[in-house]
Amino acid sequence: MGFHTFPLENAEALEDDARYRFCSREELVEALDPARVDVVADLGSGTGFFTDDVAPFVDTCHAVDVQAGMHGKYREKGVPENVRLVTAEVGDLPLDDGSLDAAFSTMTFHEFADPDALTELRRVLVDGGRLVVVDWSADGMGEDGPPLPERYDADGARELLRDAGFAVRRVTERPETFLVVASAAGRLA
Repeated sequence: MGFHTFPLENAEALEDDARYRFCSREELVEALDPARVDVVADLGSGTGFFTDDVAPFVDTCHAVDVQAGMHGKYREKGVPENVRLVTAEVGDLPLDDGSLDAAFSTMTFHEFADPDALTELRRVLVDGGRLVVVDWSADGMGEDGPPLPERYDADGARELLRDAGFAVRRVTERPETFLVVASAAGRLA
């Protein structure tokens, strides 16, 4: 896959409400099914567009992005009190084992998904912890988002997640994106 990062100079595009065309706040929160006491992580949070949608429903939300500059843009617009900015790659999360109740990735799975990163993500989720992925599909038209060769299809994402110790609960394919809801299976040996 592409394993690129979103260009910092285009960060303002991440604040465009047109993004809800591909994943609405209601769809994301419903799939994540958060509890008020949950600790969750937004993987590839960018400027916090979707972080801000989930934060009111949880105790703590870690906004994880590999680019410190994205956190700078988030600070400029204002970071909610219960959001913690974490500058890290998904493959090297500075979080304790089992410290997350849930995690989500909106349009960033293709940027980080590999066996090592998903194993690391599994490590920081509690047993049964929820993972929601909404990403650009390799089966899409490619009119929006990254080029088709940089994308996974839903079956590829499902296989990667299963191999990393996730039980896939739901897969929904749409014209340009897919949604996967999974849970962390028992600890890997």
